[in-house]
Amino acid sequence: MQMAENNAFKKCAAFCLALHFDINALAAVLSKSTLIRIIKGALLIEDEHSWSVIFAYGAVVHWNVSSEQQAKLHQLLLDHAENRLTTTEEDLFTFALNCPSTRIIEDHIEIESSDPILIFALSQGMAQSIKLASFEANAITTINNTNYIPKSLAENGRIKLSRHKIAKIRGQLFLTKSDIILNYDLLDTPEFFWEYPEYEAFYSITAKYLEIIPRTQVLSKKLETIHELFVMLADEQKYRHSTILEWIVIWLIAFEVGMTIFDKVF
Repeated sequence: MQMAENNAFKKCAAFCLALHFDINALAAVLSKSTLIRIIKGALLIEDEHSWSVIFAYGAVVHWNVSSEQQAKLHQLLLDHAENRLTTTEEDLFTFALNCPSTRIIEDHIEIESSDPILIFALSQGMAQSIKLASFEANAITTINNTNYIPKSLAENGRIKLSRHKIAKIRGQLFLTKSDIILNYDLLDTPEFFWEYPEYEAFYSITAKYLEIIPRTQVLSKKLETIHELFVMLADEQKYRHSTILEWIVIWLIAFEVGMTIFDKVF
């Protein structure tokens, strides 16, 4: 009991820093000075009673790692990152080791042992959650930035934007949607547990506590909203294009009629 109390205030932090990390390059650099394990495309860094778990999809989870060490590692990660995020997503917990069982209560994680693979399994759910938070923020920002479009259509019967502006917004919507969909499988149960099924229960503890499944379903609804906006803008572009063609045809006919009249009269 005393041991659990002594460990109660150890800190755990999850971050989403970028779209992607180059795990092979990071492994080559880190292995020169640090004990690491490569596990299913992720890196586990061990240092006495602290661990950092780096995932290729731009997330990292720290267990009992000082702020200075975190900042130093983050700089290295960003040096080997693709599409650094403008806003870093962060989630904070406390944890204790050697507890009677593994559970999470009010952002405090009780862990039954210091088994690195158990720590890795818990980190899987936390990393998915922080990546999901990044997806959620991106989707919400996109929806908020474009919510005037359906209002304009409802009030005026048309979207008061230039064709160039509409094309630009469609591009932004497409990028947001494709970035999330291409990485959507990251929110499934990780392949790691196919080889280590005995650890899946620990992953499920974090996944359930952090509500990954219901949040994924809500994110899916947000993607549907973005898709509807995309279709709406596409229809508006088609309408404007067809209208321009109609006017061109009308003016050509008018010109031809005018020329015919001119020829008959003069």
